[in-house]
Amino acid sequence: MTEMFSTLGTWNWLIFGFILMALELAAPGVFLFWLGLAALLVGLVSFLITPSWQMQLLMFAVFAAAAVPAWRHFAKSTTEASKSNPFLNRRTEALIGREFTLEKPIVDGSGTVRIDDTVWRVAGPDAPAGSRVRIIRADGASLTVAAA
Repeated sequence: MTEMFSTLGTWNWLIFGFILMALELAAPGVFLFWLGLAALLVGLVSFLITPSWQMQLLMFAVFAAAAVPAWRHFAKSTTEASKSNPFLNRRTEALIGREFTLEKPIVDGSGTVRIDDTVWRVAGPDAPAGSRVRIIRADGASLTVAAA
């Protein structure tokens, strides 16, 4: 066992790091990425100096442990970005409460409204074309409206 560790070298760490990062692609979870990065850092440091196998394992442990706060920092900045644009990928929810003019009348509970460059199907009480309506609910690509 000691012999296996004593043969650890720069290329072993680099290959190990790339294998861990490839496994991250196969089973995403952002865990193996940081361990792979720690292994790559040990490999790069081993190019500059030739540490003993004990020092290499210690460096790997330190780099892997330091990756946890780094990951939390990056994850925190990602969640802050999503808070600044809460309707990202939820366009219909951003329309709730806004008022628009009916393009086609609502007849038998169904009509259309133009929002920017898109025509949306709306459901609500019968109303003539040109009436102002307020969006009160969004369900997929269908909007429910009420008179404004």
